[in-house]
Amino acid sequence: MEKRMEKRMEEQIKAAQEKFAELIRSEYERIEAMKQDKEVTDFASKEKIVVGILPGDGIGPIIMEQALRVVHELLADEIASGKVELRTIEGMTIENRVAKMESLPADVFEECKKCDVLVKGPFVTPRAGDGLPNLVSANSLLRRGLQLFAAVRPVRIPDKGIDWTFFRENIEGEYIWGNKGIQVSEDLAVDFKVQTEQGSERIARAAFEFAKKNGKHNVTVVTKANIVKLVDGNFIKVVKKVGEEYPDIEVKEVLVDAMAAKMMDPDFNKGMEVFVLPNLYGDIVTDVAAEHQGGLGTACSSNIGNKYALFEAIHGTAPYLMSHGRGYHADPCSLIRAMGEMMAHIGYGDRKQLLMKALDICTVTERKVVLTTFVEDASTAEFTDYLLETIRNMKKEG
Repeated sequence: MEKRMEKRMEEQIKAAQEKFAELIRSEYERIEAMKQDKEVTDFASKEKIVVGILPGDGIGPIIMEQALRVVHELLADEIASGKVELRTIEGMTIENRVAKMESLPADVFEECKKCDVLVKGPFVTPRAGDGLPNLVSANSLLRRGLQLFAAVRPVRIPDKGIDWTFFRENIEGEYIWGNKGIQVSEDLAVDFKVQTEQGSERIARAAFEFAKKNGKHNVTVVTKANIVKLVDGNFIKVVKKVGEEYPDIEVKEVLVDAMAAKMMDPDFNKGMEVFVLPNLYGDIVTDVAAEHQGGLGTACSSNIGNKYALFEAIHGTAPYLMSHGRGYHADPCSLIRAMGEMMAHIGYGDRKQLLMKALDICTVTERKVVLTTFVEDASTAEFTDYLLETIRNMKKEG
């Protein structure tokens, strides 16, 4: 019996080693691809900029409709002249993805690659117990497929003097092999965390370049390096190495649990401006920060690569609102802010600034129309009417 158990154990170990070897080989290929990925899109030189629109699931199409109204107002001349094209891409509903048993259908991905940038609403990512096939995250596949290595999330809380920008590494960490863990035996399962020098270097450089261009003097790196010694330790080393090229920018280290717990403490966050984080920590910390800003419905994310970029709301599809007849009262601000980030990325930063000021008026200082998601209060469209009226008034005054 003991020999049979030992033989079985050795077979399980060998099978796990073979699977792990396959994963390692795939990473060498990805590292070589990163080394070659140097060409950066110059939007100023493009005759036409194509913006792909992916409405999403649940409340996605509802808030996308309103966000597009705002873009048509702010980029009216550019759209009319053909300089900017807004192109809706069909096929990313959960129904279509389940029917094809593809998280990111190949034909949809080809259409995405024909665009310069994408703006997307929330997608359903199936979870255990919800009755859907266990498809992997379409968001992750888009980010990897388009090499969108930087998730950039701004968080502003004016009354607390907070104007933060988070740079989350968007591809590696726990997520890149998230569906490739190894069930070694009935008793043992192993998942992985992946870090490469190239992946860490490019997200660090993106953070420092942003800080330099925007007059920031601090980059804070957030990890759990006291426990995850190798991967998180290497991430810090790379950030510090890149930081040596930016002597006017202070580099600070904090632990992720302390960051989540104390980020609103003025003594803790003093001087913090730009953050760089590995994938999982970035996902969690930016959601916590967004809640302090006013909820996930107020926050957006920019996913930036050298060639492509994708802009999105960071909240989900809001199935509760949809099932209770409240979808048309959802807050569109996250997706509208994403449109602002998109406009800045393609060269219209002045339109983003106008939009951000109008949003501050509509959501903080004036608040003539209030969204609560309850049907007795303002609808999504009514709030957007108010926002558009504010923008037009600011144009007249301006």
